[in-house]
Amino acid sequence: MIQTVDPRTAVASETTLVATDDAEVARIAAAAASAFADIRRRPRPWRAEMLRSIADELESERDALVQTAVSETGLSETRLDGELTRTVFQFRLFADAVDEGGFLEATVDHAAPTPMGPGPDIRRMLIPIGPVAVFGSSNFPFAFSVPGGDTASALAAGNPVVLKAHSSHPLTSHLAFTCLRRGLELAGAPADTVGIVFGQAGGATLVTDPHIRAVGFTGSLATGRILMELIAERPTPIPFYGELSSLNPLVVSPGAIAARGDEIAAGLFASVTGSAGQLCTKPGIAFVPREADDFVDDLVGRARLAAPQTLLNRGIHASFGRLEDALVREGGALGRVRTRRGETGFTATPAVLEIDAAALTASATEEAFGPLILVVRYRTTDEIIAALDVIPDSLTATLHAEDVELPALDGLIASLGARVGRLVFNGYPTGVRVSWGQHHGGPWPATNTLHTSVGVTAMRRFLRPFAWQDAPEAVLPDELRDDFRSIPRRVDGILSVATLGP
Repeated sequence: MIQTVDPRTAVASETTLVATDDAEVARIAAAAASAFADIRRRPRPWRAEMLRSIADELESERDALVQTAVSETGLSETRLDGELTRTVFQFRLFADAVDEGGFLEATVDHAAPTPMGPGPDIRRMLIPIGPVAVFGSSNFPFAFSVPGGDTASALAAGNPVVLKAHSSHPLTSHLAFTCLRRGLELAGAPADTVGIVFGQAGGATLVTDPHIRAVGFTGSLATGRILMELIAERPTPIPFYGELSSLNPLVVSPGAIAARGDEIAAGLFASVTGSAGQLCTKPGIAFVPREADDFVDDLVGRARLAAPQTLLNRGIHASFGRLEDALVREGGALGRVRTRRGETGFTATPAVLEIDAAALTASATEEAFGPLILVVRYRTTDEIIAALDVIPDSLTATLHAEDVELPALDGLIASLGARVGRLVFNGYPTGVRVSWGQHHGGPWPATNTLHTSVGVTAMRRFLRPFAWQDAPEAVLPDELRDDFRSIPRRVDGILSVATLGP
């Protein structure tokens, strides 16, 4: 039987869930492929309503979902309630995007003469790829787990999903899965449009199953590498979309320190310690001017007064302590405030480490998943740019600066932008808005892809281009027929907007 562990107390309890064996994984993946043969033929309006049905079912189980997740993650009820709201909104946003149809990139080039001779009729749009394996993350039991963005975007694109439940919250995963299944049933979708797998071995088997056409993963770089190696050994490798590791450097200019140093210190500490620092966008490293003693002392004072926070599981708790020790022992960082373990459960207090920019090496830049910040003191902007060369590329970077300073910071802004997927000005990277314009990704090792895992264009990962040449109208999808006007399309090179009617 699979156990569930309350990280607040470290007490384990038996569940009725069992690890999925290889034969059952194969059956689930094959069933997902059968469901794909059905749902790929369904019209977009039906798919949009399917997503809304799932959202309704998640909403209907809000109290049970939140309370179950509290007991398995140690995260606060307020945080989890907000995360579930985001998750429900995400399904509804994708439903709106499916209705709108622009994600299809529908293109029609009518047969016509060209400088090279007669040109055939070519019609192209994006189509679903097939069953997608989605691995839930430990730190977001809703938004990046069973009912998370990878699941929502894959379903919105028209694909079945086989979920790998995270071992840190198996009961939450199972309850969320039942909501997905119930929403599908009410929409008239095949039940096997979603399936679920439990256990590490089951997850490894899943990514090698021939029915799986892509993998979405949010987790550690080490586990991501293992999955990528398994995929590379398949007779036909498939896309792996991994969100893996991120330090998210934050820079505070001298002008910003002078104008609002206290405010920035408070905001930075809240960003570092929110959800016990277990966020992929947590700013793990902050560049501050060499003379900003009051700013650093503010962070140190807040850390000393902070109570222990609950980390998600035993493994994260143990690795957090090891990484902090390594940053000091091997990285040369000064421990201004070291972590203290709580008396019960997997708990720890925040840590503030410090180092000079000129002394920063790769040994001091490993991500510490938890409430830890490395403060880097700099004298010049050139020192920051040089130090960025030893920091792995990230999901985000942040710059706090006054407007009058910006012309002199062009080089720094360009350097930061080259290393991340999202650049934040005078704010904090934690909190990723789910929207049409969002990009949540970055260069390796933040991710291994150019795509986003948050926002409407997350669907692009689970679609492939397909072109019909000189095809009879009867075999064309509705969206590529000449009289169809309900979605944006590019026709003979001219972009046209949707109009009312068919």
